[in-house]
Order: sequence, then C-alpha cells, then structure tokens
Amino acid sequence: METKPPIPRAILVGIQTPEVDDVAHQASLEELGRLVKTLGYEVAGTVSQRREGTGAGALLGSGKLAELAALTGGSGVVASVATAPKSKARRRFEGAAEAAGPEPEADRRPEFVIVDHELSPSQIRNLERATGAQVLDRTGVIVEIFHRHANTREAKLQVEMARLKYVAPRLRESAGGGERRQGPGAGESTLDLDRRKIRDRLAELKDQLEAVQRDSDHRRSARRDQLRVALVGYTNAGKSSLMRALTGSEVLVEDKLFATLDTTIRVLQPETRPRVLVSDTVGFIKQLPHDLVASFRSTLTEALEASLLLFVVDASDPTYEAQLEVTRSVLREIGAEGVPSRLVLNKMDRVDAAGRAALIEKHPDAILLSAHRPEDVSALRDTIIAFFEAAMVEDELVLPYANQGLIGEVYESVRVLSESYDEAGRVLKVRGLPGALARLRRSLAAS
Repeated sequence: METKPPIPRAILVGIQTPEVDDVAHQASLEELGRLVKTLGYEVAGTVSQRREGTGAGALLGSGKLAELAALTGGSGVVASVATAPKSKARRRFEGAAEAAGPEPEADRRPEFVIVDHELSPSQIRNLERATGAQVLDRTGVIVEIFHRHANTREAKLQVEMARLKYVAPRLRESAGGGERRQGPGAGESTLDLDRRKIRDRLAELKDQLEAVQRDSDHRRSARRDQLRVALVGYTNAGKSSLMRALTGSEVLVEDKLFATLDTTIRVLQPETRPRVLVSDTVGFIKQLPHDLVASFRSTLTEALEASLLLFVVDASDPTYEAQLEVTRSVLREIGAEGVPSRLVLNKMDRVDAAGRAALIEKHPDAILLSAHRPEDVSALRDTIIAFFEAAMVEDELVLPYANQGLIGEVYESVRVLSESYDEAGRVLKVRGLPGALARLRRSLAAS
C-alpha cells in the first residue's frame, strides 16, 4: 500500500513591535496559522518576541533564536554559508539514520519556519542557517496560496507574475558557487541566468495577460449599463456564502482563506427586470502583497465599475474593524473609494445579544445578517433593489414595427410598465436607469 507523505510541520514566528498591542499581535498570529493550514501545513508551535523593529539581520534576539532552533533542530547560530566537511563517523551516523527510515511522527521536527512579516533575502538566509529549516515570510505564504488556488487563465497568469516578482530578489547562488557559463550566455553566473529567465518570462506573461484582459474589458463594457453589485471584503468574511444565497449559484464555499480568487458573476434571484448582476471578488488580507494587488487590478475592476459595493464583514471576528480598514485601503488603491457602498455585518448568528446591540450602536446604518438565514438574505435583496429603484426614472419608448427584434434588449435593460400600439409601432412605458434608457434610444435611432 502506498503511504501518504507526512504533512509538513511549521513553527510560526511573530515579532511584536511597540505600535502593535497584544490583541492585534495575537490576532495576526492566529490569522497566519489559518494561512499555513490553508497551505496544507500543520502548525507545530509558535515563537514570539517583542522588539523595537523587524530590521535586525537575524530578526530574533540570540535567546529567542536559540529557542526556535531547539524546536527545529538547528544550531541557533548564523553560520557561514560554506558547507562544513563531514567526518567519517558523521557520514556513518547519517547513513544508519537513513536506513532506519523516517522518524516517528510525534518526534518529527518542523521543516518550516514561517514569519508573520515580510523578510529581506538576507534575513531569510540567516534564519535558515540558524534553524536548519526552510523559511517563508507572510508574503511568501500568501503568494503560494494564490498560486495553488488560481483556476482561470487570467488568475493563473496574474499569480505567476506576482510569484516571479517575489522570487526574483530572493534567488541565491547554489552551494557550488556562482560558476560562469560557457557557450551561449557566456560570462553569466547561474544566478544571472536564472534572473534573466525570470525577466523574459515576466515579459511573456505581461503580453499574455494584456491579451486576456482585453477580452475581459470587452465583456465588462457589454455589462456597463447593467445593474451591478460587487461583494468585497476580507478573506473568509462569508462573501461566497452570501453570493450563493443571493443568486442560487453553486459557487465554491469553504472555510478557508482565499477559497475564491476568480471573480464570479451571477444574476440576483429571484430574477428582476432589469436584471441585477452580483459579483464575488477576491478577498483581501492584511499585508496583501503589492504585486498581487497590481496583478489583480483587472479582476478588481469589477468593484471599480460596480453600481453598488457591499462591504461584507465577519461581525463575529474581534478584529473586524481592522479587516474593514484593510478592504477600504485596497479599494482606495485601485480608485474605487467613490463607488456607493453599504456595510454588511455578516455571521450575526455567531454574535450574542450584547454584541449585537454594540454593533447596532456603532454602525446604525449597517445591514446585519447571516448568509444562512433566508429571511436575512431576502431583506438584503430588497435593499439592493430599493437602491437601484431610487436612481431609476420613467420614460416612453416607441419601437417601430420594423424593429421588433429589439424588444428582447428592451426587456433586458429596463422594466416595462405597460405596452400599447399606434400607427408608429409599439409604445412602451418603461422604468430604468438613465444610462440604460440613453443606450436604448441610441439603438433605436441606429436601427
């Protein structure tokens, strides 16, 4: 019987700087733990230290570094990168250990150290030398999760670009040194060659992504006059659950961070006239890498071009206000802060009566709901429809008998209140958004 490979184990490392209080520091470490579990790793322990900043070469002080190394089996010393020669006795011992098979699961040391900050290449190298484990920073974990979860071609291209931009400055020479190549590319070290390959691949990906995004822009242009609602918010706030409840669609719903990377667009159910489109966008997170925000700019344009943004927040999370600020910050970065919005406090079924009263007092205009309660979802649907109704106007359109083929477009774009007929054609009293009515008039004039 084929045995499954052991689940990778990881030690989490947090640095608490003076501007971060205990609650925020603990919440950040817990979130890192969820990220690590989403990656498929087991959290074997946590090491935390208070420091003035995160700029030290080894990140941790000597005492904490030794504590971390004791967990991973490292030396606790930032040794030289050169590999020390092994004695015959050491080689015999390692050979015997290999022949004995893997160590018991309970005794297996963590293979990864994962730090809740962005690290420089030198900090990663120093920690790896001291701990004997592979070191990832928070950005590296997020990039890897995005890499594994991307499904559409556009998302895959976006994530690969962000991943290469993350990897490029962290490349290092092999243990054999930076030997120079012969033949094509002569004079380049292996490291130089790897970096050149990354630059070439990034240029190739950029061209491919621009072609895909032109198609996406065309599809968005076709939806420009339609009623659009975008669900935005922190990862795992319940956006996909709410999307499923509002639209009846079978979108992926998982209790994982970044379960959704690809924008999904569905019609609000029961269907209205004109139709309302609901989009579920990629979730945000604290310290979301800038390259990922830049790469997903096209995807986030769904939020920028929406008629209404619903800021979905996990009201049961004690750090929900910080999460909401992260969402607003990212939307400011892409220029979407001017889009009309409503705050939706989700997961209220997990909030007690006292907590509910406090939320109502603090956010009197917010929509409180649970995506699992049909009556709450129905009330949200009514709120969405009322928002669009307020912007609609009534008008009259005359559809000539020779242009009856446009009747489907009329019913798609506006609500038809009544129909009558005269010598000019079909007379329609309609209600819709001014932009949709103007587009219909242009279609009638051109036909």
